[in-house]
Amino acid sequence: MKIVTTILIFCVAALIALGMVMLYSASMTQKGTHYLMMQLLWCALGVGAFAGTLSLDYHVWKRVSLVLFGLACVLLCLVFVPVIGLKINGAHRWLNLSPLRFQPSELAKLAVIIALAHYAERYRRRLARFKFGVLIPGAALAVVLGLILAGRDYGTTMLIGAVSAMLLLVAGVRWSAFLPVVLLVCLGLGAAIWSNPVRRARVMAWLYPEQHMDGTGYQTYQGIIALGSGGAEGLGLGDSRQKLGFVPEHHTDFILTIIGEELGIVATLGIVLGYLVILACGMFIAWRASDDFGTFLAAGITLLVCLQAFINIGVVTDVLPNKGLPLPFISYGGSSLLVMLASMGILLSVARQAGGTVNPTEDALANEPIPITPVS
Repeated sequence: MKIVTTILIFCVAALIALGMVMLYSASMTQKGTHYLMMQLLWCALGVGAFAGTLSLDYHVWKRVSLVLFGLACVLLCLVFVPVIGLKINGAHRWLNLSPLRFQPSELAKLAVIIALAHYAERYRRRLARFKFGVLIPGAALAVVLGLILAGRDYGTTMLIGAVSAMLLLVAGVRWSAFLPVVLLVCLGLGAAIWSNPVRRARVMAWLYPEQHMDGTGYQTYQGIIALGSGGAEGLGLGDSRQKLGFVPEHHTDFILTIIGEELGIVATLGIVLGYLVILACGMFIAWRASDDFGTFLAAGITLLVCLQAFINIGVVTDVLPNKGLPLPFISYGGSSLLVMLASMGILLSVARQAGGTVNPTEDALANEPIPITPVS
């Protein structure tokens, strides 16, 4: 386990370090060191959160899961309150904590995972029933996802929904009861996207990129140019041309395009490999966790980080429609970095208490006394 946790810490630290370097490179011609200094401030807060969650027994989160879930819902409501909440580009996603901004949906990601892990452990034997496996967790999720969707954050809504679905399936929910609900939710979300002109335009730009390269698909098109311009070895650190006003949001959601242009496909593949290593380490920790709560918690955190990373990479490479999700540990965004580092602390706390057995169920069976039949 020590080797796994060491590799995990190294990968996270390497991604953060690369993100700091590339954040300055991507924004130095427009904002100088502003984004870098703000990200360093959030990183310091994140390291503090990492140390705090690592030092705590992860079972503490079981006792406060409902409180944390309720707090996330309250903060999601506050984004609609004038002065406290900020409306940017028609979306209600941020709280004004001048001079900082906080995005409650980032906290909601972790709160949902903790609450579902606690629920799945407590009712694991009943999850095969529709009421406990789908209806109750689905109703709780509907509250959070509804608030996030009302703030026009479709990407985070789909991410939390997907991670929650995977976590429930890992916990033992039956496909036969789960699949019809998932299909209905997807149809409803699809209808909501289609009724929103901005989101519908993004889908059409993804389906027909040649017809929208000067409009809705401009960001993705310029990002592809940046990735292609880098070649295998890149143009050199700081030498990107697409960051000079061609790729919108090149310091946040599309920072991978600048990495690909300046450092080449080798660095881009290295980042993908880093997330794959995090996925492998996180799932190994979940597999070796000392109890079901630790297993579900570690699996949920790992799925959250890696699925968000792969969605961002898919958007940048035009495999997926534009979602507006940051690249974990790399993109500019203090709320995301803070919550991701806190999540890594919880994941390592699960690893620290992992027992020597492969699975708690197997351990229980192994310790069960073997019946002895008397010889007549």
